[in-house]
Amino acid sequence: MESLYVLILVGTVLIVVAAFSSLLAFRFGAPLLLLFLSIGLVAGVDGIGIDFDNAGLAYFVGTIALAIILFDSGFGTRISTFRNAAGPAITMATVGVLATAVLFGVAATYLLDLPLVEGLLLGAIVGSTDAAAVFFLLRVGGITIRDRVRSLLEIESGTNDPMAIFLTVALVETIRAGAGVDSVGIDVALGLLSQMTIGLLGGFLGGMMIVAVIRRLAIDRGLLPIITLALALSVFAAVGALDGSGFLAVYVAGLYAGNAKLANAATIKRFQDGLTWLAQIIMFLILGLLATPSQFMDILWPALALAAFLIFVARPLAVWLCLLPFDFQRREMAFVSWVGLRGAVSILLAIVPLIGGLDDSRLFFNTAFIIVLVSLLVQGWTIASVARRLGLVVPPRTGAIEKHELELPGSPDHELLSYRVVEESPVARGERIPRWARPSLVIRDGRSMAYQYAGRLKAGDYVFLFISPRYPPLLDRLFARPAVLSPDDTEFFGEFSVDPSAKAAALAEAYGIRLHPGEETLSISQMMVARLGGEADYGDRVPAAPVELIVRQTGLDGSVVAAGLSLAPESGRGGAIPLFFSRRDLVGALRRFLGRRSQDG
Repeated sequence: MESLYVLILVGTVLIVVAAFSSLLAFRFGAPLLLLFLSIGLVAGVDGIGIDFDNAGLAYFVGTIALAIILFDSGFGTRISTFRNAAGPAITMATVGVLATAVLFGVAATYLLDLPLVEGLLLGAIVGSTDAAAVFFLLRVGGITIRDRVRSLLEIESGTNDPMAIFLTVALVETIRAGAGVDSVGIDVALGLLSQMTIGLLGGFLGGMMIVAVIRRLAIDRGLLPIITLALALSVFAAVGALDGSGFLAVYVAGLYAGNAKLANAATIKRFQDGLTWLAQIIMFLILGLLATPSQFMDILWPALALAAFLIFVARPLAVWLCLLPFDFQRREMAFVSWVGLRGAVSILLAIVPLIGGLDDSRLFFNTAFIIVLVSLLVQGWTIASVARRLGLVVPPRTGAIEKHELELPGSPDHELLSYRVVEESPVARGERIPRWARPSLVIRDGRSMAYQYAGRLKAGDYVFLFISPRYPPLLDRLFARPAVLSPDDTEFFGEFSVDPSAKAAALAEAYGIRLHPGEETLSISQMMVARLGGEADYGDRVPAAPVELIVRQTGLDGSVVAAGLSLAPESGRGGAIPLFFSRRDLVGALRRFLGRRSQDG
């Protein structure tokens, strides 16, 4: 009985230490998930001395934790985000994983002196990016990346696990059967197609079931998140039992449920945020405990060489192969390549050879563990600096803001928002509030009053608005302190402003831009939206050699209402002008263009 209490005490202490390590991570910019993993290593057999060697239990706990993380990832992904990057992301999640596994597998065959089938197994183990690491670094890392690139990375990391898992299990079974690479053929391809199809269909039906249960049953608010999670895990388990991809199913179910406009979505999201943190902590701690660092020296140098090959060769080549048809810029491809973080999924898959009893199972596990450590250390620690270097960090749209979303009963088509008026915000400076944005209630110094009796809003006031979901982005600009832009941020939006309502043909004549067929009759706004795939977002850039157009602001209808023009499109932050065009020529062209616009009225 005493050992039970000791076990609980040790487990809770490790979780508390991991949670408090977040303060250190945010203070020094360290990859938080690397700290979780390191705490597990320190507490393990070569550290404090906790002897944990149960690969089956670690795989079970890690699988449940990953299912929870993927459901939350899907629940928090907007369908507009999915549409924005579904094509390239799914290509990356399938062809990209396969290409990475093959390239890495060939290198592992030579560096570790393995048969080709075992090298490919190691490639499959490290073939997918880690959803927990990518989502944390993109959503909590303190930087805002262009929407198209961020959407691609989030969707890829949430959907590429099924491919890696299937390849790993298939190759383990092949090795156990004593077969070679030549036996991996049409049956494996059909099995993969079957798993993906069942997973996709099961996730869609599971999402419908979750939404129907939440809407039709009067569930207590405290029980609602628990029932939602239980239903999500039941979808994961049921699809897996039907020989489908449970991981794909639980992500799709989360995507469907998260976009169904549930009345209690905020309650579910808050619960899942905390549970996802707990799942990540427990998963990384257990995987850290399972490792034996004293064994790492036997394969340290080949593993480091393989990590470098994965980061600088295999991942970039796979990204280039997959994104070439989708018109991504070189710097965007470079950033997508760099954010190919390996994490808990790779270590989790490295447990499969241990469970399968393969002769080189520890070699697979230790090599994958070292690669994950290098990936989190090198890539995870430098994502923000690489994004800034490549000019992909979008300057903040607003500064300080205090905003709360309040839940309403039923399924209304309006939202109830609360803002605290901050100093230097437009409303605090006396800017006129549009009729549609007038608060329903103002609280000042503890007293409630209607807006018409409150007079001019003051810093410190709390306001409540009952409003359509279309308007919150505009409200944020009214109630937020203006963002402080650095000189680099100012350069981000281009040296000049351009009227988006002007004709694209006039801009082409002034700058020698080559228009696509049919763009002659479009406005600049319509041309930009079309070249961005039908959806423009703040900070998006449209290459139009020899210049580049930048979205400064979008309207409620998705059109571009403010745009900038950069004379140095290759750098994204200013830089050299192409040799065949002088700055003087470009400025002269711009003046002629603006003069023609004024004559046209």
